[in-house]
Amino acid sequence: MPGELVTFLTAMAPIGELRAAVPLGLVQYGLSWRVVLPLAVLGNLAPVPFVLLALHGAGERVERMDNAAGALLRWRTRRLEERWGEFVRRYEFWAVMLMVAIPLPFTGAWTGCLAVWSLRVPLRKGLPAIALGVAIAGIIVIILVEAGVEAFRHV
Repeated sequence: MPGELVTFLTAMAPIGELRAAVPLGLVQYGLSWRVVLPLAVLGNLAPVPFVLLALHGAGERVERMDNAAGALLRWRTRRLEERWGEFVRRYEFWAVMLMVAIPLPFTGAWTGCLAVWSLRVPLRKGLPAIALGVAIAGIIVIILVEAGVEAFRHV
């Protein structure tokens, strides 16, 4: 499978997202950052509308389920509420954008979707905030990976 396709598909995954796709494309496949950045950003954004639609359609039902999926969704929404709830309700767009832009575990587009749904951010604010956050995260991860690669060249 071509490196470009692997990079795009990896960015779609809910755990690694573009934080995994960028190093994969740059280091493993030797792609230019000019190729990796749009692939990772677009790949990360591809599932967002579908995740938002699924959450708006079935999120509350899944939360009420007495199984692993319901428990996971309840745990994650509770953690979002504790850590980001007040901030997201107050600043909506900017809070979601910041949450998605920080390239750390349990942040990113999938978490942004969950926050938009569970914290009742209007889609007209949430969707652009997620998109901008993903673009910023992509730039940050590109810079960090390129800096790391450069540093290891001199070791």
